[in-house]
Amino acid sequence: METIIKTMISPFYVALMLFSACSKGNNPEPVISIVDVSQVRITTESTMIFNINLDKTVNNSVSVDYTLVDGTATAPDDYVASSGTITVPANQTRASINVQITGDPTNLRQPNLQFTIQLSNPKLCTIGTSTATGTIITQDGTYLPTDNTGYTTPLTYPGYTLVWSDEFSGNTLDLSAWNQELGTGSGGWGNNELEYYTNSKKNTFVSSGNLIIEARREDLGNSKYTSGRMTTQNKKVFKFGRIDIRAKLPVGKGFWPALWMLGTNINTAGWPACGEIDIMELIGTTPSIAYGTMHWGSSTSHRSKGSSYELSSGDFSDEFHVFSIIWKLDNISSYVDDQLFLETSASDVGAYDYPFNADQFFIFNVAVGGNWPGSPDNTTMFPERMFVDYVRVFQ
Repeated sequence: METIIKTMISPFYVALMLFSACSKGNNPEPVISIVDVSQVRITTESTMIFNINLDKTVNNSVSVDYTLVDGTATAPDDYVASSGTITVPANQTRASINVQITGDPTNLRQPNLQFTIQLSNPKLCTIGTSTATGTIITQDGTYLPTDNTGYTTPLTYPGYTLVWSDEFSGNTLDLSAWNQELGTGSGGWGNNELEYYTNSKKNTFVSSGNLIIEARREDLGNSKYTSGRMTTQNKKVFKFGRIDIRAKLPVGKGFWPALWMLGTNINTAGWPACGEIDIMELIGTTPSIAYGTMHWGSSTSHRSKGSSYELSSGDFSDEFHVFSIIWKLDNISSYVDDQLFLETSASDVGAYDYPFNADQFFIFNVAVGGNWPGSPDNTTMFPERMFVDYVRVFQ
């Protein structure tokens, strides 16, 4: 009799077990995941909140362990290290992990900093996304010191008076003297340049006694790069004198920094009849060579005279150099660190109108790409910056 009962129960018991297994297959454990977070660093401590998500509700609580792992962001300098267990209560789908981010009173500009959170040891759940990246955004900081070593020039010269200067000693651009040009210009500013010029502090700002123009690889409009271009047009214009500009330059494939001047009559006379004085241009693939050039002529006949100055060692990104012109009636002499490398006179212009005995305004910019430097390639490092310590005009 006992054997018969066992025989009759066994098929029922097997079926019950199969039904139970199928039920578990149809109701798998919830999947837990964590989401990346990006947050701008501020001057005081802040909290970065990481969301922990379940893909469905269940009638029991689930948990998972977590730990923070250093990357370019390190504890305790950039964040407060922690580890532990996070629980998602029953019938809910979300919990959070709070990470304390260290403030930076200086607001230092540097590459963004990253750390990770790793999930492990799930209880009553399975892990979907086990790692999340915390990005502390520091690339837009407004404080950026740089080594001030290099050549310098005096504040006085015999026979000259300082009539205007910008020492960039504050923390904002002097908009009574400077304009910020925007966009891509006509035909890439006439040179097939690739950047989009902005008035954002991401691209142009004043810090630690320097004007800084920063070229970035970022999408804006139809451009893949942004940078800064500023002028003194209709604000500060000059004719004759000595001009000194102390600067440290960006280098690399596709970069084209320039410190230059255009005639104030460009809107009526056009280019190059208005005259262009290139105090300094540099092509990033030849970083030890600076160029000076004068442009003149007509809309159908462009003429120029130029020369270059090559450093005996290093390149123009290593330290500051001073780019100067001594500008007189019918003559312009060009210098790097008080070394003469180009002279242009009215006799060079010949039959054309000599345009350099008239007012001109400044243009400072960092172009990306264009006819002369070519496009950036996979060797080009971004961001790159031009630092300008001062511009001084003596007459």
